[in-house]
Amino acid sequence: MFIVLGLGLSACSSNKQEEKTVSDSPTSQISGALAIVKTDKGEFSFTLDAKNAPSSVKTFTDMAPKYAGRIFHRVEDWVVQGGDPLGTGTGGGDQNTELSSQPFTVGSVGIARGGDIKISNDSQFFICKTDCSFLTGKYTYLGQVKSGMDVVEKIQIGDKINSVNIGQ
Repeated sequence: MFIVLGLGLSACSSNKQEEKTVSDSPTSQISGALAIVKTDKGEFSFTLDAKNAPSSVKTFTDMAPKYAGRIFHRVEDWVVQGGDPLGTGTGGGDQNTELSSQPFTVGSVGIARGGDIKISNDSQFFICKTDCSFLTGKYTYLGQVKSGMDVVEKIQIGDKINSVNIGQ
């Protein structure tokens, strides 16, 4: 597990159990798409920011069916993190980080990463429960919660992701 800037956003390891190839399909097909996440505590949705993170959005949408049964392994007063295939914060593969100036605010969704700012995790994502402007420009901004922030607030360590569906 990597600790970044004392924030503890665990992310990438050299574990390549879920290595995947991003296809060449255009991200314009997923621009403005909505990720609908069903959990043990209910459902929340977030818009995907294909403009600022086209490769990460593509990876997330490709990964969506694989999230079923995975857990939220980290829950703190300011963040909820899940999607790790190992459930520990140490699993998943690597992808390039896509930095932008899009601010991390309440409800922002980002991609976890380790100590190397250029490499992010291909499966772990997090949701900011408070203002997280200290992450802006340091993590890939994936999107913004559109509905169900009350559900995000209820999530506890070990709660399951039942499904992730991508729609418009």
